[in-house]
Amino acid sequence: MIAPSSPRATELRETLLKFMDDVVYPGEAQFEADLDRAPSRWVIPPVMEEMKAKAQAAGLWNLFLPESEYGAGLTNSEYAPLCEVMGRSFIGPEVFNCSAPDTGNMETLVRYGSAEQKKRWLEPLLRGEIRSGIAMTEPDVASSDATNIRSRIERDGDDYVINGRKWWTSGAADPRCKLLIFMGKTDPNAETHLQQSMVLVPLDAPGVTVVRSLSVFGYDDAPHGHAEVSLRNVRVPASNILLGEGRGFEIAQGRLGPGRIHHCMRAIGMAERALEAMCARVKTRSTFGQKLAEHGVIREWIADSRIEIDQARLLTLKAAEMMDTVGNKSAQAEIAMIKVVAPKMLTAVLDRAIQAHGGAGVSQDFFLARAYAHARALRIFDGPDEVHRRAIARIELKKQHGS
Repeated sequence: MIAPSSPRATELRETLLKFMDDVVYPGEAQFEADLDRAPSRWVIPPVMEEMKAKAQAAGLWNLFLPESEYGAGLTNSEYAPLCEVMGRSFIGPEVFNCSAPDTGNMETLVRYGSAEQKKRWLEPLLRGEIRSGIAMTEPDVASSDATNIRSRIERDGDDYVINGRKWWTSGAADPRCKLLIFMGKTDPNAETHLQQSMVLVPLDAPGVTVVRSLSVFGYDDAPHGHAEVSLRNVRVPASNILLGEGRGFEIAQGRLGPGRIHHCMRAIGMAERALEAMCARVKTRSTFGQKLAEHGVIREWIADSRIEIDQARLLTLKAAEMMDTVGNKSAQAEIAMIKVVAPKMLTAVLDRAIQAHGGAGVSQDFFLARAYAHARALRIFDGPDEVHRRAIARIELKKQHGS
């Protein structure tokens, strides 16, 4: 692990590591037990709110939001190692109010929201009183190209009327979810990247229906989860538009840069935990007269995993530093690179850890199978690998040939 880039971030990381050991890791089993005993999978386990209260009291709250009065005053480079620590646990990021999609939505509201929008939505999100969703992906089009979006946002007097069908709307099934940031077309005849807008939609607005929850390789990720959502003739005040009509792509790009840093650092944290689990396992199991740890192939798995984790971390920290020093636009290639590298690395490390655990590795007795499902899905979410590779190649060709 590379040390954080400032004394304050170093101190926060030490506090965070202890908090994970004392509160979060012990709370994981309780969280699952509470969820299993609940009348529904979509009920918030009491232990989560207890852990969140402890995190607030410890000063480990809203550590993201660089360059904002609402955050902890950390840069992307300072926050990244903290995000890695939180990402070692499925429930970790939420404990510190640093989980997706709320982080991205809060950053969106900070950057592009009006004073009224911040008062109504941002402040309750920052306090952890509500949660939110982002409604972009659609089931009827290839959403890896967001210009395909068909949902409509049409002006009618002092309102916008919204019609569309979205899915993979993370958080919409959560009983605490009160807000969707919705992307749709306001002007289909405008220039391609100026057709789309983003608007704030209360989840309880008439015409909003959570159609169903979606599983990821069979995992429901309850109680937050992912959902298909239908919006039929939903009316919201025109003041709910973010930044103005035709600014949807601009907002999306501003939102996704920091979010990809977060995703990648969480992936690195989970990979570290998987490598630790693999090392612990192979020291306690024997085959053919010797410990698994003594077999050459196992040692290769461990070595390759360490190399790949550190490579991914260094590239992600480089992207974070560039965002801090030269801006998101100049870091576009690096942001795209890490989104390809980190999920692929995590998938590879988890695959080795699962193999080292044998049948136990694919069971519910260990975190590995669920983490593998998430890692594989991460190669699609926030843009599939192919889209990021396309962007990287375009930037490289322009750099090499000037066109």
